Amino acid sequence: MERASSLLLLLLPLVHVSATTPEPCELDDEDFRCVCNFSEPQPDWSEAFQCVSAVEVEIRVGGLSLEPFLTRVDVDADPRQYADTVKALRVRRLTVGAAQVPAQLLVGALRVLAYSRLQELTLEDLEITGTMPPLPLEATGLALSSLRLRNVSWATGRSWLAELQQWLKPGLKVLGIAQAHSPAFSCEQVRVFPALTSLDLSDNPGLGERGLIAALCPHKFPALQNLALRNTGMETPTGVCAALAAAGVQPHSLDLSHNSLRATANPSAPRCMWSRALNSLNLSFAGLEQVPKGLPATLRVLDLSCNRLYRAPRPDELPEVDNLTLDGNPFLVPGTALPQEGSKNSGVVPACARSTLSVGVSGTLVLLQGARGFA
Repeated sequence: MERASSLLLLLLPLVHVSATTPEPCELDDEDFRCVCNFSEPQPDWSEAFQCVSAVEVEIRVGGLSLEPFLTRVDVDADPRQYADTVKALRVRRLTVGAAQVPAQLLVGALRVLAYSRLQELTLEDLEITGTMPPLPLEATGLALSSLRLRNVSWATGRSWLAELQQWLKPGLKVLGIAQAHSPAFSCEQVRVFPALTSLDLSDNPGLGERGLIAALCPHKFPALQNLALRNTGMETPTGVCAALAAAGVQPHSLDLSHNSLRATANPSAPRCMWSRALNSLNLSFAGLEQVPKGLPATLRVLDLSCNRLYRAPRPDELPEVDNLTLDGNPFLVPGTALPQEGSKNSGVVPACARSTLSVGVSGTLVLLQGARGFA
């Protein structure tokens, strides 16, 4: 019984009961989603017991350090003794945010969760302290289909992805990394992601086209189909094309929206041939005043919405495309004036400006394609 309690301490950090603390957790009527926000200096962790029956769990810790749990939980204990108990949990989606987490505690939680039916894990606003220990020979990796990280810092610097990867089974399909403190990885240590089909590196404005090559880790994403690069400091589609070619990445869908793109590449830059695999290109919200040069010759989908096109593109400026979106450009809005130097008119159609505010700088409401079904 004591060991089972220790297990729950590790998964849902539970320390003591405080009758004076307001309830920080809320479970919906369907027992589907449970949200905890432990913002008190001395939170009542036992409230997290409400989440045991939930399918979707979100736990935020108010920036507190979880280091005290290292003295309460044996993170090196063999989790196989809890396998049946953990597998009985309903949780499929787990979000953990706003905490300082010792790497040893994170690893202990991953070892236990490896016996769960968890499919999607999101880590947000975390500081991972210390180094992650190597994977024990008897350990079972976590079989995630989706892993998303936003504003997560690692004490190990560029090697963090390789160290985290060893705790995951190779079936990961969706990976999102936003606001990374080190968007470039130690590629020589990173293993191949054989099943990864969707990669989202959005909201890394310092990445740029040079950093993109380092972030993609050449030939480590052989199955990649969907690549999102919203708000990542990209400058021209041609420059992105060259970076993808250098990394050996051939996505079917590419999202370059919410970057300040130039229509014309550097004249000294070599011409880049796009992969024939690419059939969908999103260039919306990119501030374009004309169709960029050097686009793929053929596309199924091209999104040029909410740019600054003041005339309809000529047929010779566009690739052969089945689905072209031009909504929200000034030439389609009667009475839209050309922006004048020094004026307050930005040339942005008001509807698009409102859309930008509602969605956010990078359009983060756009969801990655991935497996969402539950077993």
